[in-house]
Amino acid sequence: MSIEGGQETVRLPATFGVKFLGKREARGLWGIKYTRKPVDEMVALAKNLKPGTSLPHLHFKVDSTGVTISEMPDNRSRDFETGFYPVDIISYGVQDVVYTRVFSMIVVRDTTITPSALMGDSTAPFECYAYVCDSRQSARTLTIALATAFQEFSKTVKNQKTKHKRIAIDLRTPEQMAAEYEDQETEA
Repeated sequence: MSIEGGQETVRLPATFGVKFLGKREARGLWGIKYTRKPVDEMVALAKNLKPGTSLPHLHFKVDSTGVTISEMPDNRSRDFETGFYPVDIISYGVQDVVYTRVFSMIVVRDTTITPSALMGDSTAPFECYAYVCDSRQSARTLTIALATAFQEFSKTVKNQKTKHKRIAIDLRTPEQMAAEYEDQETEA
């Protein structure tokens, strides 16, 4: 990890060993408020797995074009999705504020986003994917790796002079996000 222009970066490609928690519908394009409930639900399900059942073990590779998910050789579970997620369909990535070993990202499945979908419409085309990392630091490094991919993608887009949707990565620490999240909850 390095600091580039005041911004933390990770040399890409970067590969992480993760456990797949699952995916759930997300009600918005980006923000911790749209990953919070899905992550809570997925963690609750994982805690209630039958004895002897394990979460899928996967490789999570981040490069300048996106994220590639592939199966680890020691994986025993078949309940997972593999494949490539281009950086331009990932709208948000974050280390969870409560479960600090968890990284989640919001993927836009339908690229024809309507204004009502952006406002949290129940037909929102967004999915929240969650992964358990080996450590809190690994989840942070994965988050920074995705931020680095976003930065590289952004440079490419600027050079091409084409218009793309907004993408976001939250690099605040879990403590900083939790404090803001609690402030928002008490204001509501």
